[in-house]
Amino acid sequence: MSIQVFDLTHTFEPFMPQWPSGCNLKMEVKRFHANDGIYNIQWEGIMHRGTHMDAPLHVTECKPDITQYPLWRFFGTGVCLNIPKGKWGKITPEDLEKATPAIQPGDIVMINTSQHHIWSDSDDYFAYGCGAIGATANWLIEKEIKMVGYGCQANDHPMATKLVDHGLGPTRPDLIEEWKEEYGRDPLIDFPYWEDGHKNLMVQGGIPGIENVGDDCGDGESVFDQITGKRCFFAAFPWRFVNGEGSGVRVLALTDPEGDFHFETGE
Repeated sequence: MSIQVFDLTHTFEPFMPQWPSGCNLKMEVKRFHANDGIYNIQWEGIMHRGTHMDAPLHVTECKPDITQYPLWRFFGTGVCLNIPKGKWGKITPEDLEKATPAIQPGDIVMINTSQHHIWSDSDDYFAYGCGAIGATANWLIEKEIKMVGYGCQANDHPMATKLVDHGLGPTRPDLIEEWKEEYGRDPLIDFPYWEDGHKNLMVQGGIPGIENVGDDCGDGESVFDQITGKRCFFAAFPWRFVNGEGSGVRVLALTDPEGDFHFETGE
């Protein structure tokens, strides 16, 4: 038996890359060894940083919080798919249909878009990043998957967010003009709904969506890439955060190259 464990989680630290929104993570050392004999940090921040999971409550009022996902959704077998995307790429149902290994009902699905290689405080990762569309979320619901993780900036494409003319936006009106220049039409034509990837997946489907899956690989070897194209056992660990609209999450993948490991039934 040779179980291998892979960590698909970005590090959680001050000045970490963040989606264009509120304040970043703040940390203050309250006690330190040379003075107090112990080390103690106080931190302040929101849950939507780094590798994290949203709750339905984050995008729709009076919906379940992070504690109300059933635990069975966080653990199980599934696939890590190679679906590389560049600037403003759309993750589509067609991408999922043709990806290998094939997605089976009940799977956990991790999507490697290759964008974890450009994880940084940059427009390339966030403003020009890729994302799923509402129809993709609907496909995953129909497939009855347990959970999905995206190796990119969010559950939704940037053009379906407040960065352009949705919700509280546009906070980045320059992107509207760039889209018009590139595609000859307003982004609202292509993305008429505000975060329908989030809302369809979590509110309608009850499926957890993990954002910013990937490891801090830079230009080096990537753990995420090592398991891409394989079936794995996945596990995710969000906080038990009452009324939490989201949570930082540790994501692990387990593989057994020898193919002879099985969990006992517990009977």
